[in-house]
Amino acid sequence: MQNISILAIESSCDDTSAAVVVNGKVLSNVTASQQVHEAFGGVVPELASRAHQQNIVPVVDKALKDAGINKQQLNAIAFTRGPGLIGSLLVGTSFAKGFALALGLPIITVNHMQAHVLAHFIDEPVPNFPFLCLTVSGGHTQIVLVKDYLNMELVGESIDDAAGEAFDKTAKMLGLPYPGGPLLDKYAQTGNPLAFKFAQPKAHRPFDFSFSGLKTSVLYFLQKQTAENPDFVQQNLADICASVQYTIVKILLDKLQKAAKHFQIKQIAIAGGVSANSGLRTALTELGKKHAWSVFIPQFQYCTDNAGMIAITAHYLYLQGQFASQDVTPWHVLPFSYMIHI
Repeated sequence: MQNISILAIESSCDDTSAAVVVNGKVLSNVTASQQVHEAFGGVVPELASRAHQQNIVPVVDKALKDAGINKQQLNAIAFTRGPGLIGSLLVGTSFAKGFALALGLPIITVNHMQAHVLAHFIDEPVPNFPFLCLTVSGGHTQIVLVKDYLNMELVGESIDDAAGEAFDKTAKMLGLPYPGGPLLDKYAQTGNPLAFKFAQPKAHRPFDFSFSGLKTSVLYFLQKQTAENPDFVQQNLADICASVQYTIVKILLDKLQKAAKHFQIKQIAIAGGVSANSGLRTALTELGKKHAWSVFIPQFQYCTDNAGMIAITAHYLYLQGQFASQDVTPWHVLPFSYMIHI
């Protein structure tokens, strides 16, 4: 039996990553992060695309070496088509297409959000179909009903801001350096989650989310408190972080519980960058015990943007013969229907 060896590239935002998967097993997963954005308090798209150009060759080279694979052994090249920053996506797309063309290999385009879900199939244990996946990142918050590897249904999403954005913007309001989300999580671990109460906005559809009102609630709260006491944030940082984190996690898990009950599913997973949040991981684990769920939480390296999840998704697309043409272009905003194959 011939080995199916695929090189995968992820460049949707500010992490340049490459991975190699052979017969469904991820053998390497290499990521280069970009420090240049720290001075600006957020990702600067033009700087991100330039850094990808610098990082992509050494990252791909290391991924191949770590996997013990040379380019002549590859059967396909995969890459993130979207969603993401258009300049960053162009770097990964252009490199992958050129590399594949030079080697005479087919290319496979991958939906970034679909890949977050399928990250659960990189390592054991893996969920059984069907399962629900709460996919939470800086740009997206979704509940996905996963019927098969390539058959997914979006049943809920944020109608405005993503949960990850709520974490990051709150951290910025508190004066925490970029990236602020992980720091907010760190401070929250020593704070009182019930110290302060913040808004929990409602969405019209039962499994949808809304976080813009929460951000506004935090902003007005901080303005009021610091007007009365300029040292309020410094004196109450851990409690503020814990209270905000508690609110975000409660919003997420309340909707997830409703969806699990509605679809009568006890296989529950989380994915995306925010799935690395300790508060969310702990609360989901406890909720799983309460409802007798089988809970699946990916390794930290497969939570944030990484090529390992692109590689495993490409493996299943390869098995279905779903290849792209050389004239394919990246999507800035990728329609979710692109990831649904029925």
